[in-house]
Amino acid sequence: MDTAPFEPTRPPQKRRRFRQIPVRTLLPNLITLLALCAGLTAIRLAIEARLEWAVAAIVFAATLDGIDGRVARMLKGTSRFGAELDSLADFVNFGVAPALILYFWGLHELGNAGWIAAMVFAICAGLRLARFNVMIDDPNRPAWAANFFVGMPAPGGAITVLLPIYVTFLGLPHLAFTAPLVLFYTLAIAFLMVSRLPVFSGKRVGKRVAPEMVLPLFVVVVLVFALLIAYPWPVLTTGTIVYLASLPFGFMSYRNHQHRDVSVPAQQPAAAPSPDATTAVAPPTARSEPPVDPERPARLN
Repeated sequence: MDTAPFEPTRPPQKRRRFRQIPVRTLLPNLITLLALCAGLTAIRLAIEARLEWAVAAIVFAATLDGIDGRVARMLKGTSRFGAELDSLADFVNFGVAPALILYFWGLHELGNAGWIAAMVFAICAGLRLARFNVMIDDPNRPAWAANFFVGMPAPGGAITVLLPIYVTFLGLPHLAFTAPLVLFYTLAIAFLMVSRLPVFSGKRVGKRVAPEMVLPLFVVVVLVFALLIAYPWPVLTTGTIVYLASLPFGFMSYRNHQHRDVSVPAQQPAAAPSPDATTAVAPPTARSEPPVDPERPARLN
């Protein structure tokens, strides 16, 4: 008589339940995705030769980029996923989209040279974002270094590189030498993004507001947005020129902080021992030496 093989009863497998994600971590990512939609829409508008709306979409994406990080910090909703998503969106919004807008606007007149300039700008934006992600984890940076970017930030580079378009919308004629000038200007902004130039970050501006300054701050913000909507090209042109003029001041402020760090230790002499103080000599104790890694080279003192 054949009998069925014995199969022990298996314990029921516990169904894996995923942890629910709080809404406060989703809101910054939604803002970043909205900025990414604005950047992709800017590319479409540039292809359709609607450059005014394309530039407006880039400005809108830059505004959202300045908001999502602050919202994440205020809601304590920062995450590694959000940081990677923000970098990807910044590359599209402030690297690819401005380069294509400039190419369809005027750089295409130079043929391959214009395309190379647009491509170099987009690549420099990607390299600048990659370097920013690496430098965040640097434990040797001083605390005051958080007030500065290393190189022009990607949103600032995108708004700045579109200056020739702002000026054209103000009524400046498109001359024969405009395209070569725009080519060199685009390469200069690309170089500033990958350079080591210290630039004010503004991350610590606006964290605390005095009670008597709340209402004036509201009035200033509303006034700036009203001027930007009513007179976009004069406001963007003036803001870009002021931003470029402020770059040397950021460099000088960074150097002052460096000199202060060097001079402070030199101005603090070692305290002399008091003559009345009695020094107790501790008996020597055996110290355990750290384990030696055979694959690690010895330190050169």
